[in-house]
Amino acid sequence: MIEQTLVIIKPDGLTRSLAGRIIQRFEDKQLQISQIKKEELSQAQLREHYHHLIEQPFFPKLMSYMMEGPVLLMVIEGENAITRTRKIVGVTDPMEAEMGSLRGDFGVDKTRNLIHASDSVDTAHEEIVRFFGE
Repeated sequence: MIEQTLVIIKPDGLTRSLAGRIIQRFEDKQLQISQIKKEELSQAQLREHYHHLIEQPFFPKLMSYMMEGPVLLMVIEGENAITRTRKIVGVTDPMEAEMGSLRGDFGVDKTRNLIHASDSVDTAHEEIVRFFGE
């Protein structure tokens, strides 16, 4: 099944010059980038995107981190793109992520974990519309 998913290379991925290596991992797995843009996210965009985390004690740290600089927003598509992308990305905590995953290889901690990827078809659609429109 062909799917689309949203991937965000977070500020540390750009400041550490990892965007090319990250994109290569998706392309190596025959996933296509159908849309891409570099953008500094506003506080309003981030509050909407992370609305499910607002009550968490780490939320202010997350907001600060995500506003450190621009991010790279991408729509990635392909066969079972959501599951395959999340496998490439790895689990949230880089200390628990498998080596060979992006977070396992390049992540620093639970906050500075390099990348975001949608977790379901519904979430992917919602996030793509949020950042790229209909």
